[in-house]
Amino acid sequence: MFELQKRLDNLRASLNVLWQKLDINNRLEQLSQLEDEVAVPEIWNNPDLAREKTTRLSQLHDALDPWTLLKTQVDDLSELMQLGDESLAEEFSDQISAMEQTLDKLRLELRFTGKYDRNGAILRITAGAGGTEAMDWSGMLERMYLRWAEQHNVKATILDRVEGEEAGIKTSVIELTGVNVYGQLKSEHGTHRLVRLSPFNADHLRQTSFALVETLPIIEDDSEVQIDPKDLRIDVYHSGGHGGQSVNTTNSAVRITHIPTNIVVAIQNERSQLQNKEKAMEILRGKLQQMMQEQNAESIDKLRAGESASWGQQIRNYVLHPYKLVKDTRTKYEENDAEAVLDGKIDGFIASFLDN
Repeated sequence: MFELQKRLDNLRASLNVLWQKLDINNRLEQLSQLEDEVAVPEIWNNPDLAREKTTRLSQLHDALDPWTLLKTQVDDLSELMQLGDESLAEEFSDQISAMEQTLDKLRLELRFTGKYDRNGAILRITAGAGGTEAMDWSGMLERMYLRWAEQHNVKATILDRVEGEEAGIKTSVIELTGVNVYGQLKSEHGTHRLVRLSPFNADHLRQTSFALVETLPIIEDDSEVQIDPKDLRIDVYHSGGHGGQSVNTTNSAVRITHIPTNIVVAIQNERSQLQNKEKAMEILRGKLQQMMQEQNAESIDKLRAGESASWGQQIRNYVLHPYKLVKDTRTKYEENDAEAVLDGKIDGFIASFLDN
């Protein structure tokens, strides 16, 4: 029993260290406060605010419940072991092993230490030069990320999508909400290169295509990235595409241009002009934050227009011919099963990036 008690004490000590590093107590206070706010019936007088708070509450529960459960399990087992029943030693050992494995999984949260790592993310996929080939490649990437989201219980909403004339997409903007989504998908920011035999020419020649993936944090609080209204040009127009009732019959689509940096964000998926504007501003804040990081700028007014390094950062090669291999140019991590990667199996690339 002495060795088991020692293992349990070490487990408790490790848990306490991680508990402090991740500021669990403060986040539990936030959780309690949100539960009180959501419990007030009047909150549903503002459905958008209510949905925002219930979503945040759900995300906090997803993030914190495993920690509180593990702490309870450690405390309960400690009390049982103090009874000194030697006949339960094997059972106690199995329980400690299971808790040690749980803690190892939870330890991965230490990777997400960035300011916005626990936030949701906006993915913006843009086809590079190359016409239909590049647009088809962009469509393949869109599917890859939607499959990843589905596999990880991450809510994915397509905010804007421009289809290619023959295949694929010219651009796609996807909102992904869940715990640590930005912290994981920031690994995808940059240029993705595909090498394959072309399905779009009669000679079936080897073709290289490029697509840009921009990963932006969802920043809902406009006080975190303050934008001068005078720096914005806002245009409204008829939504295109399929849409739904009244979507294509009113000027609901919104295009916002940040004049100093020439960043343009267009959203037409939501049903109202106000909702589209809010989403566009959310994306703009994320884009400006990303540019500040790339340019090491202290504030928005220090940004230099047209100097995003995104297209210059070729981060991953997907080779489908003459062999099959997906390799990250930064971490050198690779996968031979290219089809599985394109079906959403990108966790190895994410983990390698975070550990690098």
